[in-house]
Amino acid sequence: MSEQHDLRISGGRVVSTFTGEEFAADVLVRGDRITGVLPPGTPATAVEEIDATGMLIVPGFVDAHMHIESAFLTPQEFAAVTLARGTTTVLADPHEIVNVAGRDAMRWMIDAGRETAQTQLWGVPSCVPALEGLEHAGAALSADDIADMLEWPGVIALGEVMDYRAVVAGDRRMHEITAAARAHDAILDGHCPNLTGAELSAYLATGVDSDHTKNRTEVVLEKARLGMTMMLQEKCLSPDVAMALLSLPQLPPLCLVTDDLAADHIVERGHLDHIARVAVAAGFPPHAVLKALTWTPAQRLRLYDRGVVSPGKRADLVLLRGELDAFDPAVVLAGGRVVGRDGAPVQATAPAPQTPAVPPLDSRLEVEPQDADGFRWRVDLPDGTHRFRAMSVNPRDTYTEATEIDLPVSGGEVHWEGRTTLVRVRNRYGRPGAVFAPLSGRDLGDGAVASTYAHDSHNLLTIGTSRAAMAAAAATVVADGGGVAVVRGAAGDTVAARMPLPVGGVLSARPAHDVADQAAAVRTALETWGWNHLNPFMSVSTLTLAVSPALKITDRSLVDVARREPVAATITH
Repeated sequence: MSEQHDLRISGGRVVSTFTGEEFAADVLVRGDRITGVLPPGTPATAVEEIDATGMLIVPGFVDAHMHIESAFLTPQEFAAVTLARGTTTVLADPHEIVNVAGRDAMRWMIDAGRETAQTQLWGVPSCVPALEGLEHAGAALSADDIADMLEWPGVIALGEVMDYRAVVAGDRRMHEITAAARAHDAILDGHCPNLTGAELSAYLATGVDSDHTKNRTEVVLEKARLGMTMMLQEKCLSPDVAMALLSLPQLPPLCLVTDDLAADHIVERGHLDHIARVAVAAGFPPHAVLKALTWTPAQRLRLYDRGVVSPGKRADLVLLRGELDAFDPAVVLAGGRVVGRDGAPVQATAPAPQTPAVPPLDSRLEVEPQDADGFRWRVDLPDGTHRFRAMSVNPRDTYTEATEIDLPVSGGEVHWEGRTTLVRVRNRYGRPGAVFAPLSGRDLGDGAVASTYAHDSHNLLTIGTSRAAMAAAAATVVADGGGVAVVRGAAGDTVAARMPLPVGGVLSARPAHDVADQAAAVRTALETWGWNHLNPFMSVSTLTLAVSPALKITDRSLVDVARREPVAATITH
């Protein structure tokens, strides 16, 4: 080959996502394209060379379902840390910040992402608010809004259709939204935990054809055989699911996705590379895992220029050290440029970003000063003992079951302290009122947590064992302009950890490693308090996700998710 190339990667072994083979080859790159995959030593001139001896050369990883806000990072900082772990392409659904600040927030996210070396593509959030009529968010998107936003550069999908019960019931608003996405030939992402039978058929018939939620093993198989793209995040990767899928006559197309990973998790454990290792540990063959990280999600996103190491394809490449099953990135290239080494970002040489790190978004914490009196649970009930509906949480996933607890009432106030943990949701967008509910399933010490990162409307969520501690945690968050705070003690006089999130109340403008340190401190404080969970951030923040089974709490009421109806806190027999 007489042409001069920009880069030659020599000495490594290419892994084919088509055949599963590993073969010795040199990879040539010009600009952002692969220009040759040749037998080692084939004559060719290149400006630079990377010695990949002992390494495997694989395509860049593609995340077909995730939320940048879950990392608490701006798009620029998110790209820096995840590129270094091999994630070169993402489809991001910004439904957190769009629920706070609407169209302006999404436009800022897109502009910020465009200035990174990572390919950041976007889905228009389908549920703003997540459950219309049963919660108040900071914004609302109509079908017309969504149709317009699907025309924006970089937007290729309708974000996860979480209100699956409305879809199945033939709700007019959701019908108009899914119809708008089909009219624009957009990808329609799904969210339908354990939906099965006739209801699953009705959901699929709208054009929504993926699911990333946790399902019973038999439901995973049912969805896969009907052609639904199964997206497996960490909590879905059990040995039972792996065994069931691998026992099929043919392994269906699978995507490995991150969905929601906090900054500390990414920095300490990894991004898609971590999910890959979890999949291998669950029993999936390494070559099947690689395909689920690369070729299959690229096809899902209609990105036909990536997902395989081949001439003419985009030079998004990961050089892995050791065996494939370790998924250990040594060098990462995006568009032919080295962007990561040994898990750390390489300093960019591109011009300074033009999009400000902090967007012009008001966090909108329109609440009264947080004091203990605001955590009195007042009810219109006679004096005596009454039975209340409570939320029961577990250490494995974000499902919440309904349970019951007896609590005394006197003078129109529920006396819950010393008897249960309490949850309160306070609207942060200038609306009055607050909703309370008992919580069970945790053995907590004295203290509280407060957060404006509370799916999906991101109102002010507070959980605690005393009114004083709850007030202290909430006041800390308000003082920070939004974020998460954990306090210790019955009086809440010790702030164990805090993570300010002043960008819309859901993002930090700090560098990724600073945010990771804060997130790690919050995680540790939650676990020390007794909030033990595979993903404590999601366990706390999804108590308000009114489209996720089974009993949730919003700024308007407790919600029976299956029936999409408000339910009373008091149980009468």
